[in-house]
Amino acid sequence: MKHLLATLALASVALASALAHAQAPGDKETQEDITRHRAMAAAHEAAAKCLESGKGHDACQKELQAACKNLAIGKYCGMKHSH
Repeated sequence: MKHLLATLALASVALASALAHAQAPGDKETQEDITRHRAMAAAHEAAAKCLESGKGHDACQKELQAACKNLAIGKYCGMKHSH
């Protein structure tokens, strides 16, 4: 009986470890998503700095759209808000 309980305990630890590893943010798809979000954040930070410099909304919007080409869905680089 002791061996059965020890085996079950070991199996449950191994299963928990496998599940934790499977959900770790290290898989390729998750890493690509992280990279994409950081690139979108950088594009939005550049747009904010553009507006701070006084270039104007239209010029900064064009720069944002260029920076986000093939990066996010839509022409607002993953964000849309009212103006």
